[in-house]
Amino acid sequence: MTTDPAWIDAALTSARPQAVSALLRYFRDLDLAEEAFQDACLRALKSWPEKGPPRDPAAWLILVGRNSGIDGVRRRARLQALPSEEVLSDLDDVEAPLAERLDGSDYRDDILRLLFICCHPDLPAVQQVAVALRIVSGLSVRQIARAFLVSEAAMEQRITRAKAKIGQANVAFEAPGPAERAERLAAVAAVVYLIFNEGYSSTVAEADARAPFAEEAIRLGRLLLRLFPTEPEIMGLDALMMLQHSRAAARFDENGQIVLLDDQDRGLWNRTLIAEGLALIDKAMRHAAPGPYQVQAAIAALHARAANAAATDWPQIDRLYAALEQMNPSPVVTLNRSVAVSKTQGPEAALAMIAPLEGQLGSYFYFHGARGSYLKQLGRREEARVAFDRAIALANSAPEAAHIRQHLDGLAGETG
Repeated sequence: MTTDPAWIDAALTSARPQAVSALLRYFRDLDLAEEAFQDACLRALKSWPEKGPPRDPAAWLILVGRNSGIDGVRRRARLQALPSEEVLSDLDDVEAPLAERLDGSDYRDDILRLLFICCHPDLPAVQQVAVALRIVSGLSVRQIARAFLVSEAAMEQRITRAKAKIGQANVAFEAPGPAERAERLAAVAAVVYLIFNEGYSSTVAEADARAPFAEEAIRLGRLLLRLFPTEPEIMGLDALMMLQHSRAAARFDENGQIVLLDDQDRGLWNRTLIAEGLALIDKAMRHAAPGPYQVQAAIAALHARAANAAATDWPQIDRLYAALEQMNPSPVVTLNRSVAVSKTQGPEAALAMIAPLEGQLGSYFYFHGARGSYLKQLGRREEARVAFDRAIALANSAPEAAHIRQHLDGLAGETG
């Protein structure tokens, strides 16, 4: 049934980027646009179960949000009382024309316009990304904080400061010209990829609510490529997202448990997305201007091209991660590289590689999971048990914790 709460929640989540960006273009005020969208969502939760969903949820939300925002401004100015519920709810005569406008020039690329506004050069890069994630995609502060590996309180402060800075800067709420767009492209690409990761990292239980983020990010990436058709890093970004998303159907088993890359049924991988992603990364590489997204896409391409896990070119993956470490030094990049090192040089070399990272990644689930795995391979069972216990305590989801418990069960079997 299309009026059940799960469908309505998914529809509101999916419509948010287009609705908020259109309302921002209309009101030219971030807080007012967000408030108008929230008011429209509340009306949708009341109206849609009774009357059925509209033909175009985004158009409905934009119209109701716009009316609510106008009424709020007038009410605060004591110019006009709030119209009756019937006036706001009777959309039969106006919904279709508005839907047509959404497909026309008035609303073309509204989401990208909003992204470029949020990624204003007056803001530090981290604040650009954080405020765009909050406003464009509606991610919670907790989700954004997890993506940046910082506390929720710290991220809340960053977002508040960023929104205040945008308001004080009297930003022109129009799409920037070509020069300004080029300046902000790196921050916009980072936003798109973090939006993708929020969908990609969802569990089976969360898939209906969060998987649309991955698809929305891929759509935004395609729009970016239309704006920058010769930019190899945008080709790399799109290729990376497509190649990663191509494995979505194989990443969890029928019980919702995590299936590692080496154990996945490659027959479930989306070959259409793989073909598109491989074509894009091959095209990007011909520009001979490598960047971090291209390198990550090249790593994903090596996995996609391998007929099975044993055929994976781990030495080349190790070299690509080494290049990525030079371009974008990060403890997480080194942690990822350690997997390739464990395949090519053994678990002892991998363990030595990540040992210096504990101070930076001590609260990171994947660090302790990887460390436990290497210790287990070396036969250091008690140390592995401690690492796995720490990983379980830091797990972000039940499937992550269950996956580590399988390793613990394996240790128990070895000592039983």
